[in-house]
Amino acid sequence: MSAMADRDTGRIANKRDVNKAVYVISVAAELTGMHPQTLRIYERKGLLDPSRTRGGSRRFSERDLERLRHIQELTATGLNLEGVRRVLQMEAELAALREELAAVRAQALDAVAATHRQYRRDLVPLRQSPVPYRGNGLGALGGRGGQGASRTQRRS
Repeated sequence: MSAMADRDTGRIANKRDVNKAVYVISVAAELTGMHPQTLRIYERKGLLDPSRTRGGSRRFSERDLERLRHIQELTATGLNLEGVRRVLQMEAELAALREELAAVRAQALDAVAATHRQYRRDLVPLRQSPVPYRGNGLGALGGRGGQGASRTQRRS
């Protein structure tokens, strides 16, 4: 095989689906440095929800392994499992709020862009021809202290 084909094959292998459940519990435990019973406890406590085969065996995905490593980091800092559960819940809420914020920002940008497009359509080009000045000699205030022109001034 050529070097290019090897690189292409490598890229395909590296783009593995992180949600695909492929690891049995013993392999998942070994990859994360945990005991299989610990993984069962985490599942029982609601910290983890691995996929199941038709026969009922657990299957863990790359995402599950990432979550297990994160749980391991949190417990290493001194959190108990209830604290870990709350942190994971808050992180999930934060992620959901960030997605919602991104969607709202996109909607707002679309609305602003639509408004600007509408303004451009509504604007009428002003003819830039010079307008002659007709001074009446009354000064800037019109001769009446800002009260407007008298009837006789308006008629002329």
